[in-house]
Amino acid sequence: MPAESVEVLLPVALDRSFTYSLPEDIIAPPGSFVEVPLGPRAVAGVVWGPGDPEVPAGKLKAVRQKLELPPLGDELRAFVDWVARYTLAPRGMVLRIAVRGARNPGDETPRSAVIATGSAPGRATPARTRVLATASDGVPRSKSDLARAAAVSPGVIDGLVADGALRIVEVIAEPIGSGLQPDLGRPELSEAQADIAALLQAAVRDRTGSTHLVEGVTGSGKTEVYLEAVAEALRTGRQALILLPEIALTQAVLDRVTRRFGGAPGEWHSTVSAKRRARIWTGTASGETRIVVGARSALFLPFRDLGIIVVDEEHDAGFKQEDVPVYHARDMAVVRGKLAEAPVVLVSATPSLESRVNADAGRYRHHLLPERFGGRTMPEIELLDLRADPPPPGRWIAPRLEEQVRDTLARGEQALLFLNRRGFAPLTLCRACGHRFACPNCSAWLVEHRFRRQLACHHCGHHEPVPPACPKCSTTDKLAAVGPGVERIRDEAAALFPEARLAVLSSDLVIGADSIRAELKAVEDHAVDLVIGTQLVTKGHNFPHLTLVGVVDGDLGLGTSDPRAAERTFQLLEQVTGRAGRGAIAGRGIVQTTDPLHPVMQALKNHDAAAFYAAEIDARADAMLPPFGRLASLVVSAPVRNDAEAYARALAQSFPASAPARLLGPAEAPISLLRGRHRFRLLLRADRTVDVPGLIRAWLAEAPRAPASIGLHTDVDPVSFL
Repeated sequence: MPAESVEVLLPVALDRSFTYSLPEDIIAPPGSFVEVPLGPRAVAGVVWGPGDPEVPAGKLKAVRQKLELPPLGDELRAFVDWVARYTLAPRGMVLRIAVRGARNPGDETPRSAVIATGSAPGRATPARTRVLATASDGVPRSKSDLARAAAVSPGVIDGLVADGALRIVEVIAEPIGSGLQPDLGRPELSEAQADIAALLQAAVRDRTGSTHLVEGVTGSGKTEVYLEAVAEALRTGRQALILLPEIALTQAVLDRVTRRFGGAPGEWHSTVSAKRRARIWTGTASGETRIVVGARSALFLPFRDLGIIVVDEEHDAGFKQEDVPVYHARDMAVVRGKLAEAPVVLVSATPSLESRVNADAGRYRHHLLPERFGGRTMPEIELLDLRADPPPPGRWIAPRLEEQVRDTLARGEQALLFLNRRGFAPLTLCRACGHRFACPNCSAWLVEHRFRRQLACHHCGHHEPVPPACPKCSTTDKLAAVGPGVERIRDEAAALFPEARLAVLSSDLVIGADSIRAELKAVEDHAVDLVIGTQLVTKGHNFPHLTLVGVVDGDLGLGTSDPRAAERTFQLLEQVTGRAGRGAIAGRGIVQTTDPLHPVMQALKNHDAAAFYAAEIDARADAMLPPFGRLASLVVSAPVRNDAEAYARALAQSFPASAPARLLGPAEAPISLLRGRHRFRLLLRADRTVDVPGLIRAWLAEAPRAPASIGLHTDVDPVSFL
């Protein structure tokens, strides 16, 4: 009797699986993890199905052993295949994401934790008060977890232990995200919130895999609504996934989930330790981890019974992964929800145009929360015309905005100055000879980071010190910073408001999840008077003392060729001005602009999102741009410019004339040199009914084979056009 064979998919950059013989003493049904030989090494892979019967048994290598890991279920394996097929990525690269935490976490040994004793410390400080308030729930936490949750240094915890206010105990770690209580912290909901929550709960019970768009103005209580649907998933014995676009949002949502359900959920993103990842991965597979809050890759966790997927801030471009596999987590969440028979809840104050159109067409259920919770009003928006009221020479904050910030601070309230540009200045040039500092690896200017005393490229990471003289003409004292970044606004604010406590929130300056959490906590606790920030501050944060938001350059995102420029600018400005007035005091926003009559500015001023979306949808439909048409980007790159251009032209010439699509290009990409590689782009446009991935797959199969030095990056439904 011939030996049984199995098809094994390996987490490597290959699209194919391999057939291996299965020894009689190994039972490995589909989904099992096995160790197999691949060339001279042993590799862990996943049994995908029965082996190819056409392969002679004598040519097969044997599976070495079955690994003691939870198997990948049918639903997740189908999802891996679907994502690979749609994104044109090798199946092995998609599998790599799904098995990133697949390892045995080992036996749990007792660990040290701290709990509150109820005794008052000998000395009270704001940091100590935050720690004791956090520890008052009686939940044992490690020193590092308690320090992170309270946004303090570990030394504060040690001091409270020495004072007797905290006590060290030994605990056995429970499965992460387990023991949650769906009815513990049920909030008081408004009538509108309760109605939407009931509809979402019914969708969880129905197991239809429906998609819902929850649109609500900033501060309307969207989080409370979707947590009621998460609670229903827990009641029915299922699991929940909450996806977030950025690590900076994670702690706020973790805290909300912990308060609502009496325990912390699993946390999944790039800074989570390998051992903790392993515990969450096995916990989701066993069903013990009931809720996971994470970044886009959490979508590939092996949930035993996924009952709901929430995509918070669904419009955010951070859900798009630009590396292989290139996918959009929002769109892939809809697919996984259908495969898992779980509702998908897309949440935003400023939904993506794609989600809006799907809701209008009835493909998604649309739920609206048009008012802030508790009767609070939306911030009043003032458009400050810089043509009539410009800042003084060499400055960027106009007198009107300066006056409003000064008045806000005088009342003991917080203000925010927003500029979506990192660093001190986007360009440095020599006033003597005109030399501009450019990146040697990219077709981009070097950005001055004065706090770090460096010129840096935001595309490849190249950096160099600011020189004392121009490298071209050797003239000293003639280097000029052109344009503002948040560091420059910070210096100007420090000069204008010397008594204010300032904080700069930018990913260049606040590095790491713990640092971000500490800074955001300081703003929330009013330990900061004036915040200067980039888009890091725009989403999901609740600053109860913030009453004024000043946008330094409201036009910054509008002057590009990106077809989503208007949409993104409206979303960004609506989100950042929406940080104002979320507490007891009404808020206002001041937007500095040179085009106050632009439709984006008028929609923002009048809080008329409906009018903006209607006009933008009409414009997209007329141009047959997404979501009314399909786009795919193919970028050819090579170390030598002529090689990249030649292969791009060969690809274009091989495009089938009968294809139901139009191919544009090749043309140099907007960033024509990136990390030392020259880039040419082809753009495919098609009707929305066309199977674009299938069309590209068939085209590339017949196209000339690329030389080894040539790279081809394919992006179906691109978000970035750089």
